[in-house]
Parts: sequence; C-alpha cells; structure tokens
Amino acid sequence: MHLTSLALPQEPADGIAGWAADLVDTLGGPGAGLAIALENLFPPLPSEVILPLTGFAAGQGALTLASALFWTTLGSVTGAMALYYIGMLFGRARMHAIWARLPLVKASDLERTEEWFAKHGTKAVFLGRMVPIFRSLISVPAGVERMPLPLFVMLTTLGSLIWNSVLVMAGYWLGGQWEVVETYVGILSKGVLVLVAVALAAYVAVRLRGRDGGRHRRAA
Repeated sequence: MHLTSLALPQEPADGIAGWAADLVDTLGGPGAGLAIALENLFPPLPSEVILPLTGFAAGQGALTLASALFWTTLGSVTGAMALYYIGMLFGRARMHAIWARLPLVKASDLERTEEWFAKHGTKAVFLGRMVPIFRSLISVPAGVERMPLPLFVMLTTLGSLIWNSVLVMAGYWLGGQWEVVETYVGILSKGVLVLVAVALAAYVAVRLRGRDGGRHRRAA
C-alpha cells in the first residue's frame, strides 16, 4: 500500500509530509522511526507532521498501531541519545570556555544553570520531551552534565511515548483530517518560540542596563 495514493485532503506528495510518507510506505514502522530519529537531530523536521501522518498510515493499514508507537518511540530515544553523547563529548570544560567568550553573560549564569539542572534535570528531561523545540535540545545539557545514561533513557522513553502516542493517536482517529494536528501543534511551537524570544530580549535588556549602570558609577 502506498501512502501517497491514499485519499488525503491534500496528497502528501511533496515536502516533509511526502518524504515521511515515502519512508513509511517503503520501510513501514522502521521508516517512521528513522524519520523521528532525524527529527530529533534536526528540529526543523516537524514531529507534528511525521507523527500524525504515521498514525493515519496505521489507520489505513500500512502498519499496525503498535508498530507505529514502538518505532517512533525507538526513533525518539535513538535521536535523543545521539544528542546526549554530543553533549557528553562536548563537556563542561569546553562549555565554560565558550561561555566565557560570549557577550552579555557571566560565568555565574552558567553555574546557576548547572545547579538548576542538577536539582530539576529529571523533570526537565521527562517534561521537555513533550515541549516542541526543547524536546530535542534538552538532551544536550543532559549529556554535558553526565546524567546517568539508564535514567536518561528511561525518562526519554516515557516522555517520548506520551508525546508520540498523543500525536500518532490523533492522526489515527482523525484519518484524512490528520493535518489538523499540525495546525494546533504548530501554534504551540510558535508560542514557545515567542516566549523564548521575549525571555532572551528581557535578559539582554537587563544585562545592558546593568553594564550601563556600572559605567555611570565608575564615571562618578
């Protein structure tokens, strides 16, 4: 059965949807897992397209629902582990060296971040798997901070299974309307980006204000 021949509102013949459809059509469950593994490594590849489309394929009999959930979760864990090892190889010393060269930041900022991760890293990894954008990025600090690998894998598996199940099941139940999922998750992703941009702008503003204040005090 070819996904691109199924009765979709718009045939996923082009773009990310067409690429994911071809992978699932050719490789079945492993193809869906490969797509999600690559999505973890390259966040611009949207899980909100790949996962509902995989669920839709399961609803059409291209693969079983159990296979869709198993392979997409395995793909999530595989991609996350690759980023974890990148963070581990990068290491704290190199992170501190790069951080010291960045403008508008202090060594104490990174130290506080490390302290926060030491206290809340388990929640961050688990919940981060269900937050667009951060679901990929959270694996890097886990590797940098050398979170125990069995714990990281367990948290990543549980968080990914929840996220994947929601989107795969949505595509499964919505059938030909699977693209609705992309719309709503896309809105959530944009909201996350806006919040990050606002937080970054506020951080820069505070740093610049503090620097200007320090100059005025020295001039006086």
